[in-house]
Amino acid sequence: MSDQLETATLGGGCFWCVEAALELLDGVDSVTSGYAGGHAKDPTYRQVCSGNTGHAEVVQVAFDPDAIAYDEVLEAFFEIHDPTQLNRQGPDVGSQYRSIVLTHDEEQREVAEAYVEALDEEYDDDVVTGIEPLETFYRAEEKHQDYFAKNPDDAYCTFHAKPKMEKVREKFEANVAK
Repeated sequence: MSDQLETATLGGGCFWCVEAALELLDGVDSVTSGYAGGHAKDPTYRQVCSGNTGHAEVVQVAFDPDAIAYDEVLEAFFEIHDPTQLNRQGPDVGSQYRSIVLTHDEEQREVAEAYVEALDEEYDDDVVTGIEPLETFYRAEEKHQDYFAKNPDDAYCTFHAKPKMEKVREKFEANVAK
């Protein structure tokens, strides 16, 4: 086990769904919902949902690099959202739901760019995932943290988060935390 966790910051639609799916992975210590990539300081959920702050709903994934590599986190992330959809995922429409990888260092940028380039070859449509350096991450309000765990019977979660979780369990069975 590594003495130091690494962090990935990813946006692929509603953060409730991304958070619930990625926290299933073995080696993931925590997943925090929040906002990044915008221009407003300390935005609220309502402000981000307006589409006027420039932020995306994102998650910060703290992971043990000895248990799961950054590219494996990316693989799971790209499995649970459609990177060819511009500013939308499922029923969620707007730039706040864009596909984005916010990198923490040069190595993450290089890995993410190579990953997206390879993905682009697999899809008929262009991959529109943005790759940018992370400037500031704002933690979302407490009611958005662990939303699926707190609200498993919520209709949105039933229709959108559960299928993403099932995908992770099936595709990454060997790497799903027991």
